[in-house]
Amino acid sequence: MQQLTSSEQGPARHVPVLPAQVLEALAPRPGGRYLDGTLGLGGHAAAVLAAAPGAELCGLDRDAEALELARERLAPFGSRAHFFHCRYSEFAQALDELGWDRVDGALLDIGVSSLQLDEAERGFSFHSDGPLDMRMDPQPGLPSAWHWVNRESFARLKECIATLGEEPQAGRIARVIVEARQKASIDTTGELAALVEKAYPAAWRARARRHPATRTFQALRMAVNDELGELRRFLDAILGRLALGGRLAVITFHSLEDRMVKQAMRHWAEGCRCPRHVPVCVCHHVPEVRLLHKKPLQADAEELARNPRASSAKLRAVEKIAEAVS
Repeated sequence: MQQLTSSEQGPARHVPVLPAQVLEALAPRPGGRYLDGTLGLGGHAAAVLAAAPGAELCGLDRDAEALELARERLAPFGSRAHFFHCRYSEFAQALDELGWDRVDGALLDIGVSSLQLDEAERGFSFHSDGPLDMRMDPQPGLPSAWHWVNRESFARLKECIATLGEEPQAGRIARVIVEARQKASIDTTGELAALVEKAYPAAWRARARRHPATRTFQALRMAVNDELGELRRFLDAILGRLALGGRLAVITFHSLEDRMVKQAMRHWAEGCRCPRHVPVCVCHHVPEVRLLHKKPLQADAEELARNPRASSAKLRAVEKIAEAVS
């Protein structure tokens, strides 16, 4: 594989997760067309373009700042890289604009990017104080985490933290937030993190391996950016734009997202879908994809030493083997 130059490597702080596994899953070929729905700072995209001479890539990101940095990183590939500022669920519009009916491979790397986590003013992290934002696309008018924390009802806050954060102390945390905001608005990540920590029982805090606010921040970020809805819409549409022999790879960092991807891929890989009481198949459904791995791929010890953020990453991938029968 072609070695990346220093200019292609981009910002030093950006380390893409599971890079070797992504290349193996996508198996990019010369002249192919590829979709990166979560371009980020362009690490995976650069690897794909470097591995496949003449290949083109359609890169999407709803974070305008990340998109501009990706442009710089992928500049050595010239017109082979195409950029769109949009959600990945809107990929079909981008492909239509390029005149691409099908792609030979598609990649999603779902989650928060290094750029978003490391900039306090984006409000994604409780490690440094910043405004309560968490929007991946911080355009004026789009509701931020501040709205969720200061305006949503106790019931909705509790449901959000319990469901998206899988937080067992969701009720206590939501109650503390509601009580605090009655005195003054909660405006920063530091204020929110302190409130969540206060809500945690002392015994739980003593045993916790992570900061008590970890799951609450995750839940709010996922709600603000409708992350599960984005993924569902993408999975509903992507198979129809994948060429025969094309591959889809999805990296998740959250159990709810991984479950959704696993269920979709297994559903695509099913043969007959007739009810069990039907003795002879009448649906004539054939598997549309081949699962490339029985279990998701994860980072090995060497990668984890380089990039601890890869610890919860799971990669699932399929190869399209048949068109859907209508």
